[in-house]
Amino acid sequence: MALVTNSSADPKINMAQAAFTPALARRADLAVSPRRRTVTKESREHLEAKFAALQKDYAELHTAIFEAAQVHRRLCAPRQLRYGDFEIASEIFAVRHLPGDFFTVDESDDGVIFALGDICGKGLAAGMWTTHLVGLVRAQTARSSATEKIVTAVNREICRMPLIRPLASLFLAKLDPGTGRLEYCSAGHPPAYLLRADGELESLTDGGLLLGAIEDAKYDRGSIQLNAGDMLVVYSDGIIESRDQDGEEFGYAHLESQLRDSQHESADAVLFSVLGAVQDFAGTRSLVDDMSLAVVRRADSLAISNARAA
Repeated sequence: MALVTNSSADPKINMAQAAFTPALARRADLAVSPRRRTVTKESREHLEAKFAALQKDYAELHTAIFEAAQVHRRLCAPRQLRYGDFEIASEIFAVRHLPGDFFTVDESDDGVIFALGDICGKGLAAGMWTTHLVGLVRAQTARSSATEKIVTAVNREICRMPLIRPLASLFLAKLDPGTGRLEYCSAGHPPAYLLRADGELESLTDGGLLLGAIEDAKYDRGSIQLNAGDMLVVYSDGIIESRDQDGEEFGYAHLESQLRDSQHESADAVLFSVLGAVQDFAGTRSLVDDMSLAVVRRADSLAISNARAA
C-alpha cells in the first residue's frame, strides 16, 4: 500500500488541519502574551524617554537660535536713525532661522559709514558668517574712511581665510550729513537706486566683484550728491527675487514703480511701502531668500526750512 505524503490529496485531512490551526495559534498567543505585554511596555517607556529628550533638545536649539538672532539684531543698525537733514530706515527678514543679510551704520571722523551685505546662501551657516563679515567691515572702517579701500581690504581678508570662505555682496557708502555728499563702493551687489526729488532715477553700480572671489580684485569708488528730497534705496536680491504664485519675480520694474509711488513719504514709510508691496506680490508663497532694505532720505526743502527756523 502506498504512503500518502501530501495531505492536500485528502480533503478530510485538510479540513482537520484548518480546524486545528486557529486553536493552536490561540494557545501559542496565550503562552507568549505576558512577555509581549512586558516588551511593549518597556518599548513604550523607551520611546517616551527618547521623545522627551528630543523635545528638550529642540527647546534648547530653539532658544539658542533665538539668542543668536538677538545677537544679529544688536550687530545691525537700529531700525530708524537721523543725522541732520537725513533719516535712515532699515529692516531685515530672514527666510530661515538667521538672516545672512546685515545692515550697519557707524560714525567716522568725516561722515557716517553704512554697509548692507548679503552672504551667499541661507540658514544658520550664512547667519554665522555675518558676524565675521560685520567685524571685518568695522575693523577696516576704523583704519580708513575711503570706501574703495575698505572694500578692498575686506575682500583681501576674506580671500586669505584657509580652507573655506564665504562669498558675499556688499554696498558700502560714506555720507557727509552736512553737505549731502555720498561716496560708495558696490562689491557685486544689486544696483542701489537714487531717486531724485524731480523723479529722475539713477542706478549706482561703481565697485567691483563679489567679496571672496579674487584676492587682488580692484574696486572703484562712485560719488553722488544727495539734495533736498532725494532718496537712496539699498536692498538685497531677496527683494527683487521674491516670486508670486505663477513664479514671476518681483523684479526691478516693480521696485522702481513702488519707489516712485511713495517717494514723497518719510524713509520709514517708503521702507514699509516697499516691503508691503513685496509681501502682497508674493501672497502665500514663501520667501526664497533673506530680504533686507535700507532707505536714506534727505528731507525736502520745506521740511529743512521749517526745521532750521525752529
